[in-house]
Amino acid sequence: MLLDAARLLVFPALMAFAASSDLFTMTISNRVSILLVLGFGALAVATGMSMEEALQHLFAASVVLAFAFVFFARGWIGGGDAKLAAATALWFGWAHLLDYLLFASVLGGALTLLLLHFRTYALPGRLACTAWIARLHQRNGGIPYGIALAASALMIYPSTAWMAS
Repeated sequence: MLLDAARLLVFPALMAFAASSDLFTMTISNRVSILLVLGFGALAVATGMSMEEALQHLFAASVVLAFAFVFFARGWIGGGDAKLAAATALWFGWAHLLDYLLFASVLGGALTLLLLHFRTYALPGRLACTAWIARLHQRNGGIPYGIALAASALMIYPSTAWMAS
């Protein structure tokens, strides 16, 4: 029963926290990625995942981290986004990685277009006084891509082996 609760709560809760954190502060704490890695490890052991399968998940995460680091170095994504994408890939492994990356790309593109459009309008005074909304409205501001990464992860998670068990 505790194992079922962990499968239902750990990953989704951390994804929801990452998305909301990125929305409100434009940062994703390293703790979120660390907790995702630790949660994966604990659940992999608790569910009896084979060492070979766990290493395949780790390899998928390493590949995503390598690409995400290049994207970060070019200024295309933030460091928190890169680490979140890799930690998410650890949970999904190769089986769901392509779907996750495809959804993240589409949702990220839609989020970017939405924010660029939002930034063309003047903010009403009450909204301009709200720090996180004003930050989202800045023309040269970043895009909280963690929202797209988390939403994509939450779309894919129900079809993973974690939920089938």
